[in-house]
Amino acid sequence: MLQPTTEILHTLDKANLINELQCGQNVNQAIAQNRRADFALLLAMLSNDMRETTATEVIDPIHHTDSELRKHFALTSPQPLRSDQESYSSGAQIALQFHQGGICSAKLQHYLHPDALSYFPEYTHQLDESVYHNLSGHQRRQLENQTPPQPLNYDLYNQLVTNRRLSQIQAQA
Repeated sequence: MLQPTTEILHTLDKANLINELQCGQNVNQAIAQNRRADFALLLAMLSNDMRETTATEVIDPIHHTDSELRKHFALTSPQPLRSDQESYSSGAQIALQFHQGGICSAKLQHYLHPDALSYFPEYTHQLDESVYHNLSGHQRRQLENQTPPQPLNYDLYNQLVTNRRLSQIQAQA
């Protein structure tokens, strides 16, 4: 008895009913003739997986760099995050536009030439001003020099021993 049941289940699995169009008029006739068992069977045979019932096609994504997109859409450079020397002049232009033409003129100037998002003090080596002023003079000099330390000569001991032996040999000769 178990064998015919499993055969029926495997047959139903092999039906591969994806949508109601594959049933033809059977679904409509089952509804019109009030055959609830046939309607329930047809619905049970349909796939529950949404990926099977939704018509989709694979789209290969095209990756563009930020500079390519800015060039394609004729956009200006992005708003800088940190201030530099040019940021002060653009900030002065925005302030001048505000005094001459109001907030709308200042906004337009900012949109055309974006100002830096934040202004940091200069010559503090990318540190906050309070942190930089709490550094000792020795630490500030280390930040200023930024020269890599000379590598240690690990063969120095061997060279000293070799030279001492050579000098001893020369003294005895």
